[in-house]
Amino acid sequence: MNHMLRNMWQQLSLYLPVVLMGVLAFGTYWLVRSTPQLVPSESSAPARHEADYFMRKFSVKTFDSAGHLKSEVIGTDARHFPDTDTLEIDLVQIRSFDESGRLTTATARRAVTNSDASEVELFGDAHVVREPSTEQAGNVQTRGEFRGEFLHAFLKTERITSHKPVELIRGHDRFTADMMDFDNMDRVIQLKGHVKGTLLPSVAP
Repeated sequence: MNHMLRNMWQQLSLYLPVVLMGVLAFGTYWLVRSTPQLVPSESSAPARHEADYFMRKFSVKTFDSAGHLKSEVIGTDARHFPDTDTLEIDLVQIRSFDESGRLTTATARRAVTNSDASEVELFGDAHVVREPSTEQAGNVQTRGEFRGEFLHAFLKTERITSHKPVELIRGHDRFTADMMDFDNMDRVIQLKGHVKGTLLPSVAP
């Protein structure tokens, strides 16, 4: 059991959190770059937490040099707050395709990103799915998921945390915990609180 659990975490840590950070970085980077830059006010009064511009029912797409869709960010509403220089997006949906065409999706009721998209927070029904695929070498990558009410990605330091319950799913294996801290640079994942795991044997085709 311990050997299976260790192998499971090794495989999971190799790609799923990295994909999550990549999807959020790619999508929100282009969204932030696409929003207007306002001239700062000359007033010396402290900024209040009030939105200075809005977007509604928007979609931002990026394409590769061959014209293939690379990513899309969809939201019902977005607000920029100059005092914190953050962008809040309601009912966010992110789709991203890697070089092999494998799809990753991320959804949440609300997302908050800073000005350079180096830090992204997903609030409410946060759900990230990495669809299954077959590599050129013939290796099959199973479907992988993150679920939780909150996920916080620090893209420059390649770290994902959550102080709320999370669920990790890879194929038929499932883990739950009260808190999570993943450090991709050190290849370390910490699950805290009430940690439960279910490992099922692989079924031969």
